[in-house]
Amino acid sequence: MTPYVRSLADRRDLVPALEALVAAGWPRFMESPLDHAYWGRLVGELADYQVLLLDGDDTLLGAGHSVPFRWDGRPDSLPGGWDEVYIQAMADADAGRVPTAAAALGVTMAAEARGRGLSHLVVRGLGQVVADHGLGDLVVPVRPNHKAVYPLTPFERYLRWTTPDGRAFDPWLRVHIALGGEVLWICEESVVIAGTVAEWEEWTGMRFPDSGPFVVPGALVPVEIDRDADQGRYVEPNVWVRHRVRAS
Repeated sequence: MTPYVRSLADRRDLVPALEALVAAGWPRFMESPLDHAYWGRLVGELADYQVLLLDGDDTLLGAGHSVPFRWDGRPDSLPGGWDEVYIQAMADADAGRVPTAAAALGVTMAAEARGRGLSHLVVRGLGQVVADHGLGDLVVPVRPNHKAVYPLTPFERYLRWTTPDGRAFDPWLRVHIALGGEVLWICEESVVIAGTVAEWEEWTGMRFPDSGPFVVPGALVPVEIDRDADQGRYVEPNVWVRHRVRAS
């Protein structure tokens, strides 16, 4: 059976499977404090903004998360990235502000579903959520995941790379562009993760005997370690991509 998309609101029984999928699908250091603070709201009051990709026997193949927020449609007025749009969306909901768009927070694919060309179904599912709620745009702080193979390459330079046939070099960015996504601008400090040196050593399984930048598996850019301050800080750039849902 062809994989199909359902809203989490329709399949709340799959919340435990969703949590296991997300935990297995991301590096440990990418567990943002915002996720810990707001996860209950995502799977609760905002369950209809979360989508699940299922196969014929209801095995969870992937998932997409999004939050509604108020935006005037001007690219230069978008929040500074993943962290800021997440915080703004929750503040908008608390203040009762009517949303005009939704921001995708991430897409996670199960290991057995990767490389099968299925992730576009999740993005389309998120776009359908936006349409169903009468909103105008799905905006995404895209994490070009293949950038982790080239952590020392400047982000802007990496985004200019293309395949021999002229498409975007990064596979995940390529999916969004193929679906009609419009690349807007780089959000240099989209995600900020800070922790003690001991926490970073636990998260990565590495040792950091000195201060300075370190290449960490799964990170798009080096992690800055400051042993004197007992802190590691990871500042991840993303790139805003806009999907005009009504126009499509």
